[in-house]
Amino acid sequence: MIIGNILFRLKGSLEFKCQLNTTNEPHIQKVISRTFEDLCSQVKSESLVLSVCNSPVFIWPNKGGRATPECLTPNSPCKDLQQFIQTDDQESMKSKKKEKTNASAAVVINLNLMTEVTEPADLSATTLMRCSTKHHFLYTAMPMDCVVSLPSSERLSVVYDALVVALCSQLDEMKKVMLRHMKGMTLLIPQPFHFLLPDPVGLVTVVYPAGVPDSQLEIQRKELHSRFELPGNRPYLRRANSLHFPDEPYKDGYLRNPHLHLKPPTLGNGKLYLVQGVYSYHHYMQDRVDDNGWGCAYRSLQTICSWFQQQGYTEKAVPTHKEIQQALVDVGDKQGSFVGSRQWIGSIEVAAVLDQLLGVTSKIMFVSQGSELASKGRELANHFLSEGTPVMIGGGVLAHTILGVAWSETTGEIRYLILDPHYTGAEDLQVITDKGWCGWKSPQFWDQNAYYNLCLPQRPKTI
Repeated sequence: MIIGNILFRLKGSLEFKCQLNTTNEPHIQKVISRTFEDLCSQVKSESLVLSVCNSPVFIWPNKGGRATPECLTPNSPCKDLQQFIQTDDQESMKSKKKEKTNASAAVVINLNLMTEVTEPADLSATTLMRCSTKHHFLYTAMPMDCVVSLPSSERLSVVYDALVVALCSQLDEMKKVMLRHMKGMTLLIPQPFHFLLPDPVGLVTVVYPAGVPDSQLEIQRKELHSRFELPGNRPYLRRANSLHFPDEPYKDGYLRNPHLHLKPPTLGNGKLYLVQGVYSYHHYMQDRVDDNGWGCAYRSLQTICSWFQQQGYTEKAVPTHKEIQQALVDVGDKQGSFVGSRQWIGSIEVAAVLDQLLGVTSKIMFVSQGSELASKGRELANHFLSEGTPVMIGGGVLAHTILGVAWSETTGEIRYLILDPHYTGAEDLQVITDKGWCGWKSPQFWDQNAYYNLCLPQRPKTI
């Protein structure tokens, strides 16, 4: 996915229906394969219609690229579609804000997959057939979801061809998945997922069978890691790693990666070392829990757990305060009365909970006084380079999350990227970034005389 490109996302469903009169597996496979071939022929037919969401634009890609309005010709640049997409004033303001804060965000044009309805042929006579054998009629809506990334100056005809090719390719992958996971007469619906892989691979689409958990798809992921030459010790292709499109809101209401909207500090010969991947911002007073004054370490731990969840290392939900407390009781760190209390926890407890709930080990960095943190640039930089996980730091009665450092190896100058769990307001990105609840802090941010413990979670070696 290249900056300046447009993502064309085509979604819709195709009717998958076939009739089986035997339980013979080779015959079933042949019928299924033929049904997918018919769907591919349907995609290539003149009846295929694409509609651009929130616009009056309709496109017949297999009719010479005919479109309405007629000013859109096959030779028009694809960016011309944007002028027809209607948004209300509020959405326009949001878009402008996004452009200011994250200029590299991709433009997404959404399209719906449709089929033109034609009049049935005039039949002079109707033929009825009666069959005494048992048949199984299979019907489902095949969930199509294709994405192509093209330069904004590319001709519309190229976009149309690319989308039709993507549809046929996805149908072929769906056929392979359905045949691979069929058991007798039971067929699993294939579902497409999009992943943005490290360069030079980029954007890819992978089809997985619905209802089969990631834990049972390791063989397929190993095959994909080999095909795309991906490392064998990190998850890139679990469902949780799938691409979140910039025009889609998160349903759980938590903010993701607010640090991406900050301007990095300027240091002489300094470099940035940042958290890798996606996390949710957890802070005081969320989830209808009044933890103001005692829950900062719990919230920092929740942010860390969200990182492991959204990087695909676990399918477990982010733990609640009581689940965190119960985990500490289960490992023998606390008494049973601890559950439901308002007692603080620190970095050591955070490490224990990560191990108990997620099987994640952590390194602990001890700092006898805050002034020593200014000399920990190399250790923190190495952590964000090698592990890339959020770091919980606790000292006295306060806890924070470190998301990165700006550090100069030549001068030793350092700034810390802090996510502050003490925030009590709404999920307002502008307030959070403007008021420094997520922001870059100097070494004076820390109490120079207080001790600190840092919990540095380690990535599990898995795919």
